[in-house]
Amino acid sequence: MVVGIATAGFYAYRAHQAVKNVESYSDIVTSALSRDGLSETDKNLVLAIIYQETKGGETDVMQSSESVTGTTNTTSNSTASIENGVSHLADMLTYAQEKNVDVWTGVQAYNFGKSYIDFVAKNGGKNTLDLAAQYSKDVVAPSLGNTTGETYLHLNWDSILYNGGKLYVDGGNLFYAQEVQNKMNLIDWFK
Repeated sequence: MVVGIATAGFYAYRAHQAVKNVESYSDIVTSALSRDGLSETDKNLVLAIIYQETKGGETDVMQSSESVTGTTNTTSNSTASIENGVSHLADMLTYAQEKNVDVWTGVQAYNFGKSYIDFVAKNGGKNTLDLAAQYSKDVVAPSLGNTTGETYLHLNWDSILYNGGKLYVDGGNLFYAQEVQNKMNLIDWFK
């Protein structure tokens, strides 16, 4: 029991530190939201994406360079990363709204790309783990060379419960939207 309490305390401390780190980008996020026509209510969503991507601990805090240049880690500062990331997110959310799909499809598209929105629009209009898994396996992974359905372990509660903790190699993160939602809850909890 003591070990369990100590472990929980350790993870709570780490989450609190990550939230504090992510919150340090709050002013830059607010400015980027305003520039791209998103509202202040989207602030925690962007902070949750920063948490999901890097916990705010890398220069390319939103891992947005790939959406701009096609190559990872080419952004030279966190402000540019946030500006590019918020712009990309705004594009995904706008397109999701145009296609009449849920917001979480737009968030998942931040990871999978814009075509995921079209896929969900043709398959019920709501992001689900089953749709994300199908798209990851059948579209994203093969487009990047994984034509065999090879997987690797990605362990968290959601992934363990869904499929034993597996992601497709080169298939993006099929749990992305759900994990961002969980990070939003952590940010709210630790504020």
